[in-house]
Amino acid sequence: MSSVNLRKVAMIGCGFVGSASCFALMQSGLFSEMVLLDMDQDKAEGEALDISHGLPFAQPMQIYAGGYDDIKDAAIIIVSAGANQKPGETRLDLVKKNVGIFKSIMPEIKKRDIGGILLIVANPVDILTYAAIQLSGLPENRVFGTGTVLDSARLRTILGEHLGVDSRSVHASIIGEHGDSEIAAWSSANVSGIPIRDFFEMRGFHDVDEYLAKTAEDVKNAAYEIIKKKHATYYGIAMSVRRVCEAIIRDEKSILPVSSLIYGAYGIEDVCLSMPAIVCKTGIETLVPIELSAKEQEALRNSADTLKQVIRDSL
Repeated sequence: MSSVNLRKVAMIGCGFVGSASCFALMQSGLFSEMVLLDMDQDKAEGEALDISHGLPFAQPMQIYAGGYDDIKDAAIIIVSAGANQKPGETRLDLVKKNVGIFKSIMPEIKKRDIGGILLIVANPVDILTYAAIQLSGLPENRVFGTGTVLDSARLRTILGEHLGVDSRSVHASIIGEHGDSEIAAWSSANVSGIPIRDFFEMRGFHDVDEYLAKTAEDVKNAAYEIIKKKHATYYGIAMSVRRVCEAIIRDEKSILPVSSLIYGAYGIEDVCLSMPAIVCKTGIETLVPIELSAKEQEALRNSADTLKQVIRDSL
């Protein structure tokens, strides 16, 4: 296994999401070296130049465009390469195009004896994380996706604004598919330890169940809304990428709803989807069981079944 430079990150794919993520990582202070890869070499070089021109206002860092040989010792290899979701398209509509792209990327990773972590960002992230595990040859704990980290951030943002509290004090997760079958895990949601429904009542809000149902729908449809208005989403996911990288590089053992291979939890087998997991320097340490109602568990199994069907059809 190649030795790992803990201060180095690689980005494969320099579209909106990849370049925005690189910009967020440049400002993070986590890395001293960043290599950008793209099928369009000029695009990778242009993004590397543009981002590097902000370094006088950040911290010293080497930012450059490179090839697959340059990623061997990266602590984290981020894969955002893939077709963008167009207005009216679901994430699952992207499957065949992006699985095809992964079938060209992953063999390049496999032949280079990578020692770092493979973080999948491209959509549909759950299907592509599963594909990456199958095709990369890396251990399962070192291959995972950003999953519903962004969806959960959207949920916390909306709840924080509505309740008039810091969104960082809102502990609520979206689980399952990063997509149309995702589930808001209301049974375990709380604001600084106070169950979510109790906190709503404390703030004088009523019709709570109706509001929570609407909020879950708003979160699920947030990407469609943004894509309709500006044709792409990239800032929110860029900050999600940065957050996951922080947890890895700092060995934080943070609990994040990342997409990983599930074995047996809630009767789910052999599929990647998002559940809260402890994320650290070795990747995923373990899943964290959270309280789910019978209805939420059923919805989670249905979400898994949806993803499994797509996997069977596309891989």
